[in-house]
Amino acid sequence: MKKNILLSALLAISVSFSSLAGGGWTPKKKKGYFKFGQNMLRSNKFYSPSGDIIDITTISLYTTSIYGEYGLTDRLATIVYAPLFVRNTINKQESRQTGMLISDGDMANSIGDLDLGIKYALTYGKSIALSGSLTLGIPTGITNGGEGQILQTGDGEFNQLIKLEASKSFYPVPLYVSTLVGFNNRTKGFSEEFHFGVEVGYTFKEKLTTTFKVYNVSSFKNGEAPTSAGNAIFSNDTEFFSYGPEISYKISDKLGVSGSAAYALSGKRILATPNYNLGVFITL
Repeated sequence: MKKNILLSALLAISVSFSSLAGGGWTPKKKKGYFKFGQNMLRSNKFYSPSGDIIDITTISLYTTSIYGEYGLTDRLATIVYAPLFVRNTINKQESRQTGMLISDGDMANSIGDLDLGIKYALTYGKSIALSGSLTLGIPTGITNGGEGQILQTGDGEFNQLIKLEASKSFYPVPLYVSTLVGFNNRTKGFSEEFHFGVEVGYTFKEKLTTTFKVYNVSSFKNGEAPTSAGNAIFSNDTEFFSYGPEISYKISDKLGVSGSAAYALSGKRILATPNYNLGVFITL
């Protein structure tokens, strides 16, 4: 299997990529960015604990969400990621040798895990924008959905992600670069994580912005929770190194559309499948 197969980093990658949207900058007071998005994936492949790609029963995950950043002051902003509707399905399983039915398919529909955060500008009006943020992962999703009680729309644990982000604009050249490092403290026996991301964006004629994003999550492997979930999605000790493009187009000063995809260089304990996101955003 080629290593450039698209990576399903699921909700995690969606939130991570969205969180790079503001970078080290915070929106000004009473200004903000809000995105209504749809994330789509379907997979019969899985990255094993050793990083190999193996076959599994086909699993699908569709997430409808809202992401937003809003300035309380010029330096302090609130952040929200709300998976309003998550549909998790698993196909029926048949024996490859006999064709006999082994198990029926199953599905679960619910909300996902809610993320609430704050971001503070450590520098303001400087050539390099530096900010710190704290995001709380609220376990509002389900962990025992469907008739088989194995389908999930969340991981069931409360986590706290601390990040430091830095951004640089090269104006008048319409180019910017953002980076971040983060530490994710997890509960319920889940391992802590190290996060790292880079984003480069270029805007054409003040309308079309092309962005290239890299995001990495590494597990400290210090937890006691199971390292595989029943439906191969919300596992402990998941790891990935992902990259992908995003294109955003401003229809007007306040309204725009975006589309993105994520690709994998490596992964462990996570689905291997195309991960697409389409969205509509507004700026205040």
